[in-house]
Amino acid sequence: MIRITPTSQSKLSEIDFDNIPFGKNFSDHYFSCDYENGEWKNFEIRKLEPIPIHPGNLAWHYGQAIFEGMKAFKNKDGQPVLFRPELHSERLNASARRLCMPELPKEIFLEAIHELVNLEQGWIPPHRGAALYLRPLMIAMDEALGVRPSENYKFMVMTLPAGPYYPKPVKLITEQTYIRAADGGLGEAKAAGNYAGSLYPAKIAKEKGFDQLMWLDAKEFKKVQEVGTMNIFFVVDGKIITPKTTGTILKGITRKSTIILLEDLGYEVEEREIEIDELVEEFKAGKFTEAFGTGTAAVSSKISLIQHDGFDMDFSNCEYPVATLVKDQLDGMRYGDIEDKRGWIVPVKQEVIA
Repeated sequence: MIRITPTSQSKLSEIDFDNIPFGKNFSDHYFSCDYENGEWKNFEIRKLEPIPIHPGNLAWHYGQAIFEGMKAFKNKDGQPVLFRPELHSERLNASARRLCMPELPKEIFLEAIHELVNLEQGWIPPHRGAALYLRPLMIAMDEALGVRPSENYKFMVMTLPAGPYYPKPVKLITEQTYIRAADGGLGEAKAAGNYAGSLYPAKIAKEKGFDQLMWLDAKEFKKVQEVGTMNIFFVVDGKIITPKTTGTILKGITRKSTIILLEDLGYEVEEREIEIDELVEEFKAGKFTEAFGTGTAAVSSKISLIQHDGFDMDFSNCEYPVATLVKDQLDGMRYGDIEDKRGWIVPVKQEVIA
């Protein structure tokens, strides 16, 4: 049972839904619960405010921190809906297992999401393409030093109204000095440390005029992995190809859904190892015609350029038929314009908040 304590003073009136920077405007409330003595307890939704953290918190020193990214929308009838929330619960627990953290029961995860979005539904932006971004987070809470798993944890969910993550096509450069993940590492987990390690090379890429990196494998810098903020797809000779998830690539939920959508629409989709040199040769041959990324924040984002060893694969004149189709299909289901035949769209449970 979740105890709900609504705030007495909402900040909602301060939000300009026509100008929403990503990740900066938190809504009024958050969900939290604690893992203590081997069980989850203290389920609560309350006013979002700072929480006390001891300087010796194990998450700060040894990195036991994982998270998810989700979105809530309102369909054309004004009903708040979620997209495949159960898969986010499963991926959170996969990350938890890899970082030696306790799994959170799916029913707790889903109830927390439904209750919080129901309470914060006024924060869902009214514009198509915008959404209420949800950030589930789990961190270690032991107050001690020493390289070991924590015994106590906190799970939280925050929400933020957000506009499109990439409002225009993005430019990428392949990274050939730094790596995102190696075999046997944390690449498949949505762990905080993965993102910390990407910040410096991403900074260098932006200084060169690019929006993001395209990561290559850790051994030879030949095989394509993913982009810093999304999985990646290529259209080559009419076929859709995307890197196979072999432990170094995040198993994106939008990625998984995109593959199913495209196959249902008659496209041939291959998940396999893809070498960057192959893409260069196919581009020179005129067969590599489109590139796009997928992710919860990115949805389906067009890629206008990929640079590798100084060679530009330029897609700026592309009409992006596949990327546009994917986005239209996903948005159409979320907003209720296209029939959801797969049960991916989950209406938020509407309950009276006492």
